[in-house]
Amino acid sequence: MDNRPIGVFDSGLGGLTAVKELEKVLPGESLVYFGDTGRVPYGTRSREVIRRYAKQDMDFLLRHKVKAVLAACGTVSSAAADIGARLPVPYFDVVAPTARAAALATKNRRIGVLGTSATIHSGSYTKAIQQIDESLEVFPQACPLFVPLTENGFISPEEELVRIVVERYLEPVRGAGVDTVILGCTHYPLLSEAIGRAMGPGVTLINSGEEAALALAGALEKTGALCAPGQGRSAEFYVTDAPENFSTVAELFLGHSVEGTRVDITFD
Repeated sequence: MDNRPIGVFDSGLGGLTAVKELEKVLPGESLVYFGDTGRVPYGTRSREVIRRYAKQDMDFLLRHKVKAVLAACGTVSSAAADIGARLPVPYFDVVAPTARAAALATKNRRIGVLGTSATIHSGSYTKAIQQIDESLEVFPQACPLFVPLTENGFISPEEELVRIVVERYLEPVRGAGVDTVILGCTHYPLLSEAIGRAMGPGVTLINSGEEAALALAGALEKTGALCAPGQGRSAEFYVTDAPENFSTVAELFLGHSVEGTRVDITFD
């Protein structure tokens, strides 16, 4: 048994989709969430900057004595997995479990990947999928406007702005005839309804936050690292920008309200 909390981080609030899944599968576990809202999005940054930010984010969680770290961020998962692998606690990211889920889900062997510019340019999902089965075809599509849309609460498929942006990005993916689409950024599940409408019936959407949460939960259970029964659960949420709008937007991700605390971390 291990009563320490699980640490989760993201460039902003998208990682809350993974927190939502963790709350479902591990309702008794304590959590520490860090959202780098002062520097969101990461997906348009250089690889060097992303890696520096990721190291700072991981260090922040380690200072909170977490027992595991989940990079609930497709961009960090694609650019800084080696940094996570050197942590003194187990590290999890979204790429490998999501790739496995997509490979299992596809029937026509054609998979679309939606992600930030950095994630798509890294080729991380294509590599992970083709390591599973090199005959699978992968069709990546960068969707850089999805993060600012969700961070500002624009998620309804009835919103004209949402519809236009989603249709613009998904046109080539739909044209490729995929039957499975990876939501390769944890912000993107908030746009699931709009994405589903744009792709049409019969296309399976793979939620990267959900797959990462399930992988983490399974690993902790297998190694006996879950908290002892009857322990009081706690959940702490930290952001690097003013938290005034945090509760409103966080409720869209989690389905319930939470309070955020603004923190300063060392930007060296």
